[in-house]
Amino acid sequence: MPRMTAIQWFPGHMHLTRQAIRDRLKAGIDVVIELLDARCPAASRNPLIDQLTQHRPRLKVLTKQDLADPARTLEWLAHYNALPKTQALAMDTTLIKPAAVLLRAVRELAPNRTGMVKPLRVLICGIPNVGKSTLVNALLGGKKAAKTGDEPGITKTEQKILLAKDAYLYDTPGMLWPKIQVPESGELLAICGSIGRNAFEEELVALVLIERLLADYPLALPARYGDALPLADGAEALLEAIGRKRGAVASGGRVNLQKSAELVIHDFRRGLLGRITLETPELHAQWQAAALAAMQPDDDEEEELGDDELEPQAPSRAPVRRPRPRSRD
Repeated sequence: MPRMTAIQWFPGHMHLTRQAIRDRLKAGIDVVIELLDARCPAASRNPLIDQLTQHRPRLKVLTKQDLADPARTLEWLAHYNALPKTQALAMDTTLIKPAAVLLRAVRELAPNRTGMVKPLRVLICGIPNVGKSTLVNALLGGKKAAKTGDEPGITKTEQKILLAKDAYLYDTPGMLWPKIQVPESGELLAICGSIGRNAFEEELVALVLIERLLADYPLALPARYGDALPLADGAEALLEAIGRKRGAVASGGRVNLQKSAELVIHDFRRGLLGRITLETPELHAQWQAAALAAMQPDDDEEEELGDDELEPQAPSRAPVRRPRPRSRD
């Protein structure tokens, strides 16, 4: 059974975003705020950001922490806080004064930028649907200056926001990178909603999600869908059982696996399966090492993994082989 085809998604406007970031950096940026999805921090980290921002001081913000595993969030914060010229913190929409929290953190990274003569200039960036527009609106005190939604690619223009009298925040549209070299990263991005729906099949993505839940959160599915699930029978059997229990049944009594997959993915994204993080620093390092080993000699070096924050390690097990999807009604 072959694994699912590597997921790629890079709409045309993302080329414009890359150029806009370059132009903004030339105009002067002191600190870069990089938003990461707390449910998949490394998968949602854009390696192009490092190339574009030239290793400026970095504040890594793990968004949607209320949907992520608290223990694993602490692991990721410790991992990123150990990096040079880097601070990390976790946030979600319940934070009362996000502007004050961010301003305090970026001032620590650029203590010499203060006052109207030397105002603090901050660039905020991240992949699509990582929660950036929601955060920008919160920074503006609830004013909806940025469109928000559950689909990636909504924000397409740069915005300038006044954080304080001497601090400016430049918001850019979400941007992925042209070639996702770590297959598991593409899968996690699809699960979390950062890739357009036309770039993947929901059924295959749901099967990957179920496999991750079985490995790390075996009680999540029974807690949501009932104790009678065939947990020992694998992801395909579970997807069919969930569809049958939730009424995704077509004519002739066959389960509509497409609807069942959409249900599972939706429940995960809404946090209805519990607080879940789909990777750890160690696990992502294993995936990265396997991807590096599988790269062809003629792969474009400019678009390679670029994740110099994680030391490659030998995989502890063979890559997961993805099940072939069943026919849909």
